[in-house]
Amino acid sequence: MSSPALLAVDPSDTAWRRPPVTPSGLRADAILAAALLVGALLSLMLYRVAGVYDDPAPMWLSLVWAVLITLPLAVRRKWPTAAALVVAAAFIAGGELRVPELLISNITLFMALYAVGAWVDNRRTALLVRVLIIAAMLVWLVVAMVRQTTDPDALEGISRVGAFSPLVAFLMIQILTNLLYFGGAYYFGDRSYSAARQKALLEYRTQELERERELNADQAVALERVRIARELHDVVAHHVSVMGVQAGAARTVLESDPAAARDALANVELGARSAIDELQKLLHTLRESEEPGATNDRAGDPTASMSASTLSLDSLSALIADSTASGMPTTLEIIGEPVELSGMAKLSLYRIAQEALTNARKYAGPAATADVRVRYLDGAVELEVSNTGMVPSRPRPGGLGQIGMRERVDALGGTIELGPRARGGYLVRARVPATRTAPSTGDPESGVARVSPGRTR
Repeated sequence: MSSPALLAVDPSDTAWRRPPVTPSGLRADAILAAALLVGALLSLMLYRVAGVYDDPAPMWLSLVWAVLITLPLAVRRKWPTAAALVVAAAFIAGGELRVPELLISNITLFMALYAVGAWVDNRRTALLVRVLIIAAMLVWLVVAMVRQTTDPDALEGISRVGAFSPLVAFLMIQILTNLLYFGGAYYFGDRSYSAARQKALLEYRTQELERERELNADQAVALERVRIARELHDVVAHHVSVMGVQAGAARTVLESDPAAARDALANVELGARSAIDELQKLLHTLRESEEPGATNDRAGDPTASMSASTLSLDSLSALIADSTASGMPTTLEIIGEPVELSGMAKLSLYRIAQEALTNARKYAGPAATADVRVRYLDGAVELEVSNTGMVPSRPRPGGLGQIGMRERVDALGGTIELGPRARGGYLVRARVPATRTAPSTGDPESGVARVSPGRTR
């Protein structure tokens, strides 16, 4: 699934701009403006018949006014500031020219003010334009009220007697109505802009989460491929290396010592079976992760199939026996009280020892020997594999063994040292964190258990 393109600017940033109105939105605004024009013409005729003004504006002027008060709303979202200024100017002009229409004009002015608050991205400009229009309207209202109170013929029939006369009450109603009218247009315009910004922010975060989810999925696939490659490398490199040595030995003594040749070939067969067994376990693990329900269980643990392996530090004895049988005498020494390790840590340490011994057989020479030590320390386990043979002058091009060892240790949060020893040979030392647990069988005094070189399986 391809993720949608992210918004160019985070809506929480001050540089965010509201997306421009769509063509369908412009068509809707044009239809609305045309409907308001029809309504304004109808309202003009009704108010003229009702005789709102004794001397109303000429009909042609009223028609021009109706166009100016309504049609600018067709671009209220594309050019909200210009539309609002035109509508406000037409509103005041209509009042001064005594255009007989008091309904549609109030609706269009409200919508124009609302559009400024809802669609102008520069909030300072939106504030100044609305304040300018509202201030002009209030000044015009005050002037109209002064004229009405000073004109004895105006507001005929409304008493002016008393400190709070009916005239004062009428004027207060006008003021409160206008305050609510303009305050509502201002407030709802701002709320619309804020709602649009919140919606854009939600979409932005949703797209970010989708992109992050796909990125995590890609990373999980990449990590799984690396893990599979590392496991296959360790399994194949070790067993094929041992099988190669045993097959070479069998070929060498085939005529002079048939019994030794048979033993060597038996070890080749055993190594092949072991390799096939480990490969089958790995393939079964991969197939299990594809079964229904298994994906969710393993989604949060990309190393779950690693931890399920039966290989661990307890399998080192057999590994030492393989190494000795392949012609490189190897000893195993376990020092300290056992500590608790995860299945992943046990398998990783086993694979590191396996790879180190495989490399020693490849590069150290026929007279090399190897020592494997497992030290249980305070809160950590240290694996040390050393050999006494030669050190290659340069690493083999394309080798993946040391890369795999480093990746295993990094995944456990541990450290690893790789390099020649000062007294000759090569050293691999890996340390991973662990939790102290109860001691197992062994020498209670020294905490050391020694295993002699293994015999051929």
